[in-house]
Order: sequence, then C-alpha cells, then structure tokens
Amino acid sequence: MAGKKVTAKVKMIIPGGGATPAPPVGSSLGQHGVNMMDFINPFNEQTQDRKGQPTPVTVLIYEDKSMSFVTKGTPAKTLIKESIKLSKGSGVPNKDKVGKLTDAQLTEIAEAKMLDLNANDIDAAKKIIAGTARSMGVEVEKK
Repeated sequence: MAGKKVTAKVKMIIPGGGATPAPPVGSSLGQHGVNMMDFINPFNEQTQDRKGQPTPVTVLIYEDKSMSFVTKGTPAKTLIKESIKLSKGSGVPNKDKVGKLTDAQLTEIAEAKMLDLNANDIDAAKKIIAGTARSMGVEVEKK
C-alpha cells in the first residue's frame, strides 16, 4: 500500500467476527464513500476466532477509496473484567473497590496484551495492566 495517499484513519471497536453494515461500521465508513463489504467480509474472516470479543480496529482509507485495516488484541479492561468475573468497573475507583486481581492473573493478561503495549518486558507490561485495573476500581495483589 506504499505510495497511496491516506485520506482518513478510522478507529472502531467491533465484536470479533461480527462486523455488519449497521453502526459503528456503516456510519464510520459510509461517510468516506468506500464499499463497506470490502471491509466487513475480510474483518469477519480474520476475527472469527474471537467471536463476540470486542476487537479494536484501525482502518486506513486511501484516496482511490481502497482501504487496509489492522486489528489489535482484546482491550485490557475487557480481559480484566473476564478474569475476575466482573460486570463493570467502579464508578468511584479510588474509593469503591469492585474486585481483586492476583499476580498470576495480572501476568496472564500482560502476556496476552504484550504485542499491543508499549512495553519492553513483561514487568513493564504488568505495570501498565495494573494501572488499567486500578482505574477500574480493581485492587492488584502485591507479589
């Protein structure tokens, strides 16, 4: 795709294997005049192993109306909620704690997110995930 001029960069979170012409896909891509099926079918094929999981995607739209996209891993907050069986984070995270994340769970989530994070090693990744957990009102076990 080198050499083509990017006219738009669209970021969305779509359930894996579940992209449809309805919003957010339709409203986000439709305004740029691209063929949505050129995105929907390849996206659904690429993410069918993550059926239903929220999947962040960045779509680059070029001036000739072609496009390319890159998917990221499941968001850290979703992995944290699944790990400790939580329905939602705390409304007042510094006061109301809604759960506790063990060091083993923290390591597992950090390893799963390693490619998406700006971290050089697993300890740095764990600090990033621990920060996300704390901002949701989830306590992090000290090792």
